[in-house]
Amino acid sequence: MSKRILGVDFGDARTGLALSDLTGFLASGAGTIKGGFETTAKAVADFAIKNDVGKIVLGHPINMNGTLGERSEKIKAFASRLFELCEIEVELFDERLSTANAHQILNITNTRGEKRKRIIDEMSACLILQSYLDRERAKK
Repeated sequence: MSKRILGVDFGDARTGLALSDLTGFLASGAGTIKGGFETTAKAVADFAIKNDVGKIVLGHPINMNGTLGERSEKIKAFASRLFELCEIEVELFDERLSTANAHQILNITNTRGEKRKRIIDEMSACLILQSYLDRERAKK
């Protein structure tokens, strides 16, 4: 039996999570975590272990011109800390436009206010993970 893949959209205030199905075909929202760097790393690692995750796909903020900025360094440090905590492979995945795409979807569905704040990070994690799953399937 295959293991699930966990998608993570790490943020300073909130971090979105998404889980794949066992076939690696579909990403679904799995909630958000509130907290700072260490609190979030521990919560994500615990979530991954409890859900029998085989890989963590972490959104990597690459600038539109392809360069890596200050935020990239924080994500790399978060990836290292995650691996230390749970020893599950962490792969960085280009997340350019994932949050912008999530905002577009929420605009189309007229999702506003508190509900929008609650789901934007989870939706970004879903988009990151679904893009990763689609890319991996295309490789086969």
